[in-house]
Amino acid sequence: MEDHDGLQKERNEAKALNDDSGLNTAHRIDHDPWLQVGLLLVTGYNCGYIVSFSNLILKPLGWTWGLIAMVFIAILSLYANWLLAGFHIIDGQRFIRYRDLMGCLFGKKIHHMTWALQVLNLLFANMGFILLAGNSLKESYISPSFSLYSLCEIFPLEIHAAFTSSPLRLQDYIIISGVICFLFAFIVPNMSSMGAWFALSGFFTLIYVVTIIAVSIKDGKSNIKKDYSVSRSNVEKVFNAFNAISAILFTNTSGMLPEIQCTLHKPAVKNMRKALYLQFTLGLGIYYVITIIGYWAYGSHVSEYLPDQFSGPKWASIIANSAIFFQTIISQNVFCSPIHEALDTRFLRLDQSLYSLDNVKRRLLLRGGLFLLNTFIAAMFPFLGDFVNLVGSFSLFPLTFIFPSMIFIKVQGRKANSAVKAWHWLNIIGFSFVTLVTTIAALRLIVQNAKLYHLFADT
Repeated sequence: MEDHDGLQKERNEAKALNDDSGLNTAHRIDHDPWLQVGLLLVTGYNCGYIVSFSNLILKPLGWTWGLIAMVFIAILSLYANWLLAGFHIIDGQRFIRYRDLMGCLFGKKIHHMTWALQVLNLLFANMGFILLAGNSLKESYISPSFSLYSLCEIFPLEIHAAFTSSPLRLQDYIIISGVICFLFAFIVPNMSSMGAWFALSGFFTLIYVVTIIAVSIKDGKSNIKKDYSVSRSNVEKVFNAFNAISAILFTNTSGMLPEIQCTLHKPAVKNMRKALYLQFTLGLGIYYVITIIGYWAYGSHVSEYLPDQFSGPKWASIIANSAIFFQTIISQNVFCSPIHEALDTRFLRLDQSLYSLDNVKRRLLLRGGLFLLNTFIAAMFPFLGDFVNLVGSFSLFPLTFIFPSMIFIKVQGRKANSAVKAWHWLNIIGFSFVTLVTTIAALRLIVQNAKLYHLFADT
């Protein structure tokens, strides 16, 4: 009885944390079919980041350990997300935000810690999206290997002539991408508004996935001297292996499952799990195939950005980069939605329409301020792989593995047998250690790159 009263007291305190607790939100909930959310997951996790996974995952791990780690982490990620989806409703109380769920069960400090981890995760991911879009836009138009003749192979008109000799730096393309991302996030204010956009995102995804697979297979067949050795010192191998583990987790999860789940039609638990099954079959099959084929084709010399290594035809690089750019603009809006929702719920007039003049002005300022900050930081630190590693290490391990096990022990621990409880305690302790080590490895990599690249580098 005392445990129950204590838990109820914590929940009452959590409800009073801030004005956006409970089901009070400026965004739409209970609206989307599971197939739409499944498409969100499939296209979202097959965003342009996949062109770097061969370099980030298999290059430091090699074939054997790389494939084992990819399978093992995918299974654990599916299980952890499947488990978390089951806690959408606890004792009749529904949770539409991860932080509210953790705060209700563990109090104010864990509420704030959860939100801080999510914000760091989503902000860094959004900066990475802006950087990725800028890089793909630059590669689409001004790579020195792209001649006007190659562009005319696709478009007979000389509409790209000015771009082939453009003096623009990477930072200029990052700014352009940041502005377009801002406009898209302003026009399409929440996840439920993106229904038709997910189909378009799937179309762009299909274009660059097919292009990358086709060109990589062609290059792999012609590359008869492939080298798959992991030639580093033992210390380097250890740190790089932990960075690779972070990158694998980044391919499979986002740390915002409750925020996605709340958009679903009821029954939300069943529908969320159906969407997860689609992600971890169709979606995972795509981004793992790209990762494997890229490493098979180019070996230990695989680039951090696969289209950079295409041997031709030149128009294939243009198509792949252009499709990556447009898909990135759409995907970035998904993974920044929890931040948009928090800002909109706090600052918009909830008694008015989302599209009222007053709310439109407020949303313009909120989105503008956020993308101004993210674009500036992305332009200052153009190290794409480092974003992936740091996000995956510092925030995603707790959000994906540690917190769901904490929830299970808190909610169902008294009913579970000792073996099940031991399993979840092993997750908590083991992944706490992994979080620490991978964070150190990611920070070490950033320090190393900081020595090689200057701020605002035109890489």
